[in-house]
Amino acid sequence: METLEGTELCFPQLLNTSCKKTKRSYSVATLIYILLSSISLLTVTLNLLVIISIFHYKQLHTPTNLLLLSLAVSDFCVGFLMLLQIVLLDGCWPLGNLLCSVYYVLDYTITSASIGNMVLISVDRYVAICDPLHYPTKVTRTRIKICVCLCWICSLLFHCVRFKDNLKQPGRYNSCSGECVLVIDYAAGITDTFLSFIGPVIVIVILYMRVFVVAVSQARAMRSHTVTLQFSMTTWKSEMKAARTLGVVVVVFLICICPYFCVTLKGQDISLNASSSAFIIFLFYFNSCLNPVIYASFYPWFRKSIKLIVTLKILQPNSCDSNIL
Repeated sequence: METLEGTELCFPQLLNTSCKKTKRSYSVATLIYILLSSISLLTVTLNLLVIISIFHYKQLHTPTNLLLLSLAVSDFCVGFLMLLQIVLLDGCWPLGNLLCSVYYVLDYTITSASIGNMVLISVDRYVAICDPLHYPTKVTRTRIKICVCLCWICSLLFHCVRFKDNLKQPGRYNSCSGECVLVIDYAAGITDTFLSFIGPVIVIVILYMRVFVVAVSQARAMRSHTVTLQFSMTTWKSEMKAARTLGVVVVVFLICICPYFCVTLKGQDISLNASSSAFIIFLFYFNSCLNPVIYASFYPWFRKSIKLIVTLKILQPNSCDSNIL
């Protein structure tokens, strides 16, 4: 009986204080493990390709691509943090109370930075399409670097303050050894929901709606002018393609993050113990996997860069000066 009881504990040597492992059928545990591992590997790989491409080739050091680089870095980190979700599958945290608090701070910081990067990208696209004549002067690499740094620093500072009690006294809210829980202040939780969900969604939707309207109006203007039919149709197709791409970005973003924040707004707990909660977590993390596909795969330079990376031509001398566009 003692051996059987010991196998159900996170730390069998701590019979009186150890948490019990979560009971889950083998098939369900295997499915969750495979899904998390696959999404994590795909997220890390795709975002690593984006990071290498933009960082290596000088032609890609544009303001927009710097935002894509920052987004890829945050999503790359999300892919690694997903591995820690695998550690929590049996309901046990083996890395200690301090690392538990650090994990939550990093998780929320990286997620907030990722959403912040998406807002910056929407602002960049808004200026590029709605005010193209002033875009080179308004959006410079220096300003983009400053905005990206502020995005990361503000995310880190906010969540450090938000979890300050947990960082000062790690494990203070744990009811047993092996548990990894944090208690969030109500005011801080509401603030985070607004900054990480309501605010960004409102900004992105408004900007993309404006971009869509401008794209359509420009396409109509091009058709109304006395120009060659070929030039008019080419411009119209280009504008509509950009509008459709922005529509896909908005829809996918909302589909991935809305379920998670809608559940948290109701005050419900989200964990891998319930199948519905597990699906919401997968969907939330899967957005980081889709970001490089949506923002980078539509660019010809990304497909060309992948070929150069896979064939190891990126290791050739002066490859950073290659014509990648």
